Amino acid sequence: MSNEEKLVDYLKWTTAELHRTRQRLREVRAEPAEPIAIVGMACRFPGGVRTPAQLWDLVADERDAVSSFPTDRGWDLENLYHPDPEHHGTSYVRAGGFVHDAADFDAEFFGIGAREAAAIEPQQRMLLELAWEAAESAGIDPHTLRGSRTGVYTGVMYHDYASRLEAIPEGLMGHVGNGNAGSVSSGRVAFTLGLRGAAVTLDTACSSSLVAMHLAAGSLRRRECTLALAGGAAIMYTASVFQVASSQRQLSPDARCRSFADAADGMVYGEGAGLVLLERLSDARQGGRPVLAVIRGSAINQDGASTGMAAPNGPAQQQLIHDALKDARLSAGDVDAVEAHGTGTAFGDSIELQALLATYGQDRPEDRPLLLGSVKSNIGHTQAAAGIAGVIKMVMAMRRGVLPRSLHIDRPTRLVSWRTGAVRLLTERTDWPRVGRPRRAGVSSFSASGTNAHVILEEFTEQAEGARDDGDARDPGVVPWVLSARCPAALRGQARALAAHTAAGAPGPSPSMFDVGWSLVTTRSAFDHRAVVIGRGLEELRAGLLAVAAGEPHPSVVGPETAAGGASALAGGTVFVLGDTGGHPPGAGAE
Repeated sequence: MSNEEKLVDYLKWTTAELHRTRQRLREVRAEPAEPIAIVGMACRFPGGVRTPAQLWDLVADERDAVSSFPTDRGWDLENLYHPDPEHHGTSYVRAGGFVHDAADFDAEFFGIGAREAAAIEPQQRMLLELAWEAAESAGIDPHTLRGSRTGVYTGVMYHDYASRLEAIPEGLMGHVGNGNAGSVSSGRVAFTLGLRGAAVTLDTACSSSLVAMHLAAGSLRRRECTLALAGGAAIMYTASVFQVASSQRQLSPDARCRSFADAADGMVYGEGAGLVLLERLSDARQGGRPVLAVIRGSAINQDGASTGMAAPNGPAQQQLIHDALKDARLSAGDVDAVEAHGTGTAFGDSIELQALLATYGQDRPEDRPLLLGSVKSNIGHTQAAAGIAGVIKMVMAMRRGVLPRSLHIDRPTRLVSWRTGAVRLLTERTDWPRVGRPRRAGVSSFSASGTNAHVILEEFTEQAEGARDDGDARDPGVVPWVLSARCPAALRGQARALAAHTAAGAPGPSPSMFDVGWSLVTTRSAFDHRAVVIGRGLEELRAGLLAVAAGEPHPSVVGPETAAGGASALAGGTVFVLGDTGGHPPGAGAE
């Protein structure tokens, strides 16, 4: 064969390969992006909220979790407050959405020594506990994740925990660096649980947790990891945020967040932390995970040049929503509700509302306006955890089929013409029908950094391939509920939490005693301190749980640890200083 013939054959082969490559690219682009399943959730928020179910109870009961300044952080409360906004260096408010037990941490549970635990800032502590709880809520024993390609994406925006000290106490010098490094917030979770996926900490201020979810979803779709923990945390270690915001007149004087209301008069700062455990939907179904909802699409962008560094940019917000809808392959009318950023500032809310009217408010059925609300009216602006709070609220709302009302709204704001789009403010509790398709909701987060994020959630109604479907009609006979913990106090905490969750009249669907027993045996880690409660009905099992919680013997309880002494790990009395390591055992409030 001549050189010319070889060249012709090579060109023919190259042309065919190029044609096949182009065809495959067209097929890939035509394929819908696989939804990302939310298979686990865990959180801490104001109002004593320690589980997603408790956050739902708070918003469904229309409670306001704003409270007075904490007394355990060394703040000069006597001189901090002054009612005159012109008074330099003070705060004209003395309330916010605080996590008052933020200092509590069960260091022994994670094998962390007292000195190291004392130097770890509470945001890291919370994220570590929530990672454990999120895995367990997905039916995964966290120990089984060791060595897995599980990623960790956390948003954290406060890094001044140790800065309150004039001198670092003896023995803590070697731990303060990592204990207060933002990068270690994700790294500590990966190290402690032995995770091999990427560990990324980011700070885009108030959009951090949604940006973390967006990045985690992308990593899962690219198969860089098999599971991903995503969310954020924000705990205010000093009062400086209130002093700065007061100097700029940003805060609501009576600490009431009036999202999109005519009487909106400023923000209410809050705290919190939350994580979701994400997995590709196909993998979640194959593994029999409880799919709580799916992420259909998401987008992030930047305001760029606007009227000010911290000023929102309406066109950027509109583009963000268009990008998220495109990623989800949906139209505006396919989304029922939006959990808005809605900080309660008249200027910021009006810009956000205009963007919603121009996007989601267009091309909708006349009888189905976009329904608009904000969890900030209940718990304040939880900053780096604001987006994840909205996600958890909307996942729970989808599962309950109800949209709670936003609080403190006298009337919808008159700064924007509501007639330009079909958007309705949730001023009352509203049923959420499926209208022939799954329920869908958008969640927005914007920030002073200019980075915006929007996530589109969708209800998941199909049953996972490996899920159980035994039903509750049959009599399961005698059922054992197995509890285990690292210490007797934590064991009692587990019993107390489970008794509350299964109590008659507790919010949410009634649990199946058989399924609870099955989950306790197959999806929880086994520790040295154990007790078994045996019963034929929920009341009998609950009586045994209450006995375990009280450290008292009971005929339906097996396990010597139930009578062990010692103070409860759930007891209060800690203070918010370096050295606080006594607190809640992970999972004690998990449901």
